[in-house]
Amino acid sequence: MSVAMQPVIRSNDPVELSFAQSVLVDAGIVCILLDQHTSVLEGSIGAIPRRLCVADDDLDDARDLLRAAGLAVSA
Repeated sequence: MSVAMQPVIRSNDPVELSFAQSVLVDAGIVCILLDQHTSVLEGSIGAIPRRLCVADDDLDDARDLLRAAGLAVSA
């Protein structure tokens, strides 16, 4: 089974990404962090931000939760 996923946050800040993941997991929303290894390989200079993604069905709820937590979300 394949699930379409969309990014809710793009960032190179590991603290922000960790906080965002905890907000989503606490709310029962499954999320996945993409590009973390690519970002490290390129020296973490910021050229390739990491993407925190959620399933399409959870996108609106995830954005609302992250905004309420004071985080900027991807459009």
